[in-house]
Amino acid sequence: MSFFRLAKYLFTYVIFAITLFSCSSRNTPAPVSNIVIGERNKDSIRTSQYLVKKGETLYSIAWRANSDVRKIARLNKISSPYRIYPGQKIFLVEPKVKKTAEVSKHKVSHKNSTKSSTANKKNSAKNTLASTKKQAYGENVSTRKSYQNSTLASEKFSQKISRWQWPVKGKVVEYFSNSAQGNKGIDITGRRGTKIKASTTGKVVYAGNALRGYGKLIIIKHNDDYLSAYAHNDRILVKEQQIINIGDVIATMGDTDANKVMLHFEIRFRGKSVNPLKYLPKK
Repeated sequence: MSFFRLAKYLFTYVIFAITLFSCSSRNTPAPVSNIVIGERNKDSIRTSQYLVKKGETLYSIAWRANSDVRKIARLNKISSPYRIYPGQKIFLVEPKVKKTAEVSKHKVSHKNSTKSSTANKKNSAKNTLASTKKQAYGENVSTRKSYQNSTLASEKFSQKISRWQWPVKGKVVEYFSNSAQGNKGIDITGRRGTKIKASTTGKVVYAGNALRGYGKLIIIKHNDDYLSAYAHNDRILVKEQQIINIGDVIATMGDTDANKVMLHFEIRFRGKSVNPLKYLPKK
């Protein structure tokens, strides 16, 4: 092989290697944590209505919709303990009521319209007088308004948790983020089989693996305001509706729906994700 031919061959090889490197650098795979977070975000519900699937609870649906379970329960007139069934249609937002024109009023004769108007005025005067008397004697004019006001008042004040504790000892490898595609909790690494403990007292409202991106998941209700979640478990050691005390072992650490052994831990306040590090004691 001549010198010029060898130089040409080496030059071609170097160009090929540089091209291959530049292409690979532009297509670097996303970090494992981003892949896991992306799967969780894919499982979010962004529609106004939803059909219940087998194994779901109203709490798991509210969790995916980033909404307060009480709001969804009110919209669908579902009373506590919020039992639902597969195939049931659930409204996630207030349904829009179409305004219809009162066509019938335009079809009546002028004579009937005048009589109706006169009668309405008389009835209105009687109702006003009756309402005034009731108010004078201290009677409730509107039960519905009273109920709505009491409901809003009960939700106005936060039911604080007196004590939180870390669900597991380990290194935090992914922190909370407020961004749309960010991590809605914290990720803690550890060894498979490590005991996961309840961060505070409450009741298990979901225990299963129906939520994509969370693996074997446990959701605990602590009061009407706060929920906590424990994802990617290897084994679930509690059942739905079970009362849990702070520090009780609820699961073992694993890597279900994750590419490494870790615990994904979330706290939600009235359906919205909050930074767990603001509640957990400092290490």
